[in-house]
Amino acid sequence: MTNVNLSELYAPPSEMIVKAVLDHLLPFHLSYLKAATFFCLASGSADGLDASPRGGAAGFVHALDSKTVAFADWPGNNRIASLTNLQQDDRIGMLFLFPGLEIFMRINGHAAISTHPELLQALAEGARLPKTAVVVKLDEVLFHCGKAINRAKLWTEEARLDRKALPSPGELVAAITGADSGAAQAMDEGYDTAMRGQLY
Repeated sequence: MTNVNLSELYAPPSEMIVKAVLDHLLPFHLSYLKAATFFCLASGSADGLDASPRGGAAGFVHALDSKTVAFADWPGNNRIASLTNLQQDDRIGMLFLFPGLEIFMRINGHAAISTHPELLQALAEGARLPKTAVVVKLDEVLFHCGKAINRAKLWTEEARLDRKALPSPGELVAAITGADSGAAQAMDEGYDTAMRGQLY
């Protein structure tokens, strides 16, 4: 692989950008956290890297103090790749998207898995308790410009995809497993029910 001299291709970040990378949360970070409903979680181990989506009601990521945040682990596909990675390598990255806004917030740090009853209770959704929580000690918190959002036209109506334009989840599973179209339709119906009615 060719070693590319990146300093010849890219200008250094401005002083303002450098100073905006902090190791603790300020009140404006907390305002964004209280509004946050979605982020992507990056983790890794000797076996490879993983990125997974996380979502919840506004404020589902809790600030425990100025250098610590926590969030519940809710049911997904049960691969638990992120949690498994964190048991081997505690480095973590969080990329927050804010629907309608042209800005990202990023948190990088080190994380631990917790089953502490008081924390799980604080992160509960109604009567539902998570099995585990992830507690993140911040190394960096920063905002990232929204050029990628505008390049993707992410929040525009024209960017919305027709569900019929691409293979459905059931069709994907059927193609992998060799199931017939009837089974694919049944899987799609089950998928739709789970995605909307079995969130926790």
